[in-house]
Amino acid sequence: MKLVRRVAAAGCTLALALGGAVALAPVASATPQGCFYYVLENKPDADTQLVEDACSVGAAGGQEAFQGCYHLLRDDYVPAVVAGTACRKAAQE
Repeated sequence: MKLVRRVAAAGCTLALALGGAVALAPVASATPQGCFYYVLENKPDADTQLVEDACSVGAAGGQEAFQGCYHLLRDDYVPAVVAGTACRKAAQE
């Protein structure tokens, strides 16, 4: 009977461990898509390649990455509030 309990406990532990790995997988492979779509929702005529580049720069996080992302978006005349929010979204993903 003890063997059955040990096997069941080991199976439950394994299931929980694998479930945790699956739950964390999207975070590990996050992309700056939230930034990209946020800009295009608020400024549909923005240059998509420039927005993608800016969001990729912003995804690194930190002040320099934020400023690089922000200035690239502002060069394409993306409104300041939209650019700032988008660059923050890029770093959060």
